[in-house]
Amino acid sequence: MKPSNLQVDSGRLWHDIHDTAKFGSTPKGGVKRLTLSAEDKEVRDWFRTACEQAGCEVHVDALGTMFATRPGRDNSKLPVGFGSHLDTQPTGGKYDGVLGTLAALEVIRTLNDAGIETDAPLCVVNWTNEEGSRFAPATMASAAYAGEYATEDILGRRDTDGVSVADALDSIGYRGSEAVGLRKFAGFVELHIEQGPILEAENETIGVVERGQGIAWYDGSITGFASHAGTTPMPLRHDALLALSELALAVEQAAITYGPNAVATIGEIKIENASRNVVPGEIHFTIDARSGAADILDKLHDAFRKAVTEIAARRGVGIELIPVWRKEPTVFDAGLVEAIAQSSRELGYASRRMMSGAIHDACNLSTVMPAAMIFVPCKDGISHNELEDATQADCTAGANVLLHTVLKLAGIADEKKS
Repeated sequence: MKPSNLQVDSGRLWHDIHDTAKFGSTPKGGVKRLTLSAEDKEVRDWFRTACEQAGCEVHVDALGTMFATRPGRDNSKLPVGFGSHLDTQPTGGKYDGVLGTLAALEVIRTLNDAGIETDAPLCVVNWTNEEGSRFAPATMASAAYAGEYATEDILGRRDTDGVSVADALDSIGYRGSEAVGLRKFAGFVELHIEQGPILEAENETIGVVERGQGIAWYDGSITGFASHAGTTPMPLRHDALLALSELALAVEQAAITYGPNAVATIGEIKIENASRNVVPGEIHFTIDARSGAADILDKLHDAFRKAVTEIAARRGVGIELIPVWRKEPTVFDAGLVEAIAQSSRELGYASRRMMSGAIHDACNLSTVMPAAMIFVPCKDGISHNELEDATQADCTAGANVLLHTVLKLAGIADEKKS
């Protein structure tokens, strides 16, 4: 078969996606596979065995990230990296991260079946803790790889049960000896479900991802005064919840004002010492603000601050809003983006250029190497949910685009079979 006609084995990829879903399967058809859990160990062991059977040599770094390398003709060249992650949300689906990792493995198997040797080596990567649902931050391992965090800092992070990353890695046998960031790549390509509704709504098969949204996270607290719900007159209350209600609307309005390239969410709320007959006196909350433009993130920040000042004065409460994390917008490598677009055109898939609304490992990697992403549709845009779904045809299309993009980057050394 000519390389230009090469296609992945759709049935094999589809089987792998559903076979690995048994590691942490939920009654509603989703997957609960928190990072560094017993279920994560099971899928990692499966992945290691599958990669080794495909002729790859598997190495693990100090944060548990797995690197499965297929040699090329010229192993002095930097490998082309591709993959994603195998951990999930507490109520996650079968496709988030898994598609990109297993499609990368399927690329290796397809090349093996066709007897094609690449010029540069290939490396399939399973990044540790992309989700961030057990240990903060999300995309932890790729961020450390890119130099955003020190390895020892990450190893010391703890989950809500007090278990450290180091202890969790040791418990499943995946604290590797390789230094984080030691392994270099010529570039990195990540296939992923869109996790949004655009591709499905526009009847497009492939999203050629040019950039990713920046994120700003805030931790907030409001201190009013707890008092009797029956005896405290309305004008004399210092109600923390009503202050938060106003702030929530102000956050929404800021995102609308600076949209459509802006979104903002208050995702966590905790009322301290909550009782049905007590005026709320103390509340803790979070804000997640996102935009593809750094200046819009700045404007959202200013709008939040202005609202905090005004609401605190009007309501007679104290409001503290602390920025805890900011990730600048991602601009993916133009050459890799064009390689993905060209592969899509050559394969006859309907595609569009777009922005990622979520942070992915490729976003971190883009700061230290050429990187880009491929999106495929997911049903109704649903993700981080047991109802997450995608079609076999779309998953196969994404894997085919990944295959041909990787071949463009790595080059073909020798076509052993016709």
